[in-house]
Amino acid sequence: MATFVLVHGGFGGGWEWRRVGDLLRSRGHVAFTPTLTGLGERAHLARPEIDLETHLADVVAVLSFENLDDVILLGQSSSGVVVTGVADRVPDRLRRVVYLDALVPASGQSAIDCFPASLAEDLMLAPARERGGGWLIPVIEEELLGLPPEVSSWYYPRLVPQPLRTFAQPLRITGDGGSSVPRSFVHCVRDREDAVSELIGPFAEVARASGWDYRRVEAAHDAQVSDPEAVARTLDDIALLG
Repeated sequence: MATFVLVHGGFGGGWEWRRVGDLLRSRGHVAFTPTLTGLGERAHLARPEIDLETHLADVVAVLSFENLDDVILLGQSSSGVVVTGVADRVPDRLRRVVYLDALVPASGQSAIDCFPASLAEDLMLAPARERGGGWLIPVIEEELLGLPPEVSSWYYPRLVPQPLRTFAQPLRITGDGGSSVPRSFVHCVRDREDAVSELIGPFAEVARASGWDYRRVEAAHDAQVSDPEAVARTLDDIALLG
């Protein structure tokens, strides 16, 4: 049995992990699916000053108040930045960090820094200026998710705009970056290239070159909603690594 804390990516919420969480629990694991401040059912708390440090504090608080140790901490997509920061802050509480098709930042990088400049401008900075009052990133266009229609029709309407500073604030490493915590990278791949695969591919290659545990899942980027069974199987297998 393992204890998982599953952190959603941009615009989402803990709600999107329901099926994966249920599948992990059916296998005897414990699964927590927190929602970051200003998103999901906590969207009413959105305000300009919410930043990356707020989201780090959200996850650290779950570990602390639930008194969790030996945790497998997963970050999906942009929350690769969040879990990297959490591993730096509380490495003693973690057994492993899993990046599910996620950004892997260096110290001093923000999520936006992990994007090519033109893509960051088109997807986040310009929309925030033009439609988000300068502080809120509107939800990206539905077709960019590349999800099957029956999945997208459930998933996309639940996404909400995200405070810009959660993407723009650089990650501040305060210790050794949690270098003692083992890492896994779960790479979501499919038979066509798109903006997301072009973005995530270099991080997957760095993970492989660095000797991380590396896995592939034949699924869209948001595999937790498009193929929760495959994600749960993969996490169940990762739990055996110790």
